[in-house]
Amino acid sequence: MFIEPNLSGERRGWIEVICGSMFSGKTEELIRRLKRVKFANLKVEIFKPAIDTRYDELNIVSHDTNAIHSTPIDNSQKILLMAQDADVIGIDEAQFFDDGLPDVCDKLAYHGIRVIVAGLDMDFTGKPFGQMPFIMAKADYVTKLHAICVKCGNIANYSYRKIPDDDQVMLGAMDAYEPRCRVCYNEKKEL
Repeated sequence: MFIEPNLSGERRGWIEVICGSMFSGKTEELIRRLKRVKFANLKVEIFKPAIDTRYDELNIVSHDTNAIHSTPIDNSQKILLMAQDADVIGIDEAQFFDDGLPDVCDKLAYHGIRVIVAGLDMDFTGKPFGQMPFIMAKADYVTKLHAICVKCGNIANYSYRKIPDDDQVMLGAMDAYEPRCRVCYNEKKEL
């Protein structure tokens, strides 16, 4: 599905993005893809933002508690330093990284590395989040996942914040956020 034919023998890289709302299964899908690559005996390096310590300080952990080892970093340029010899790079919670991440992903792909990025495409206000729109624009493949609206059961692609806080970055899980469809998400604005 994601492998392009390469008749010249040189390794070709590309960027895959997994995006969606909270509880849509982004991290679960990232972990699934990375575990498949490991089964193929390819060299994998996995990164997450150092600020994300919700479930574990080192591992990437999905809401379903599926996990894979990662390296927490505070600067996207460190990925270039640590990605030597890697066949595949995995990056979780990309919306929390600095504005250098899209260029880092581009450089890695240009050098023949498969880059798999997961993150929220919108923040709790429904606006594009962090560097995700820029990475999605450069991506060769984009997978948008959906959650289920907790209010009506329809497809959800918004992350509704249940706690009053205007900061764009606020780490949390079901205690702070719930997935909502477009209609149920917009009900909050009409109240």
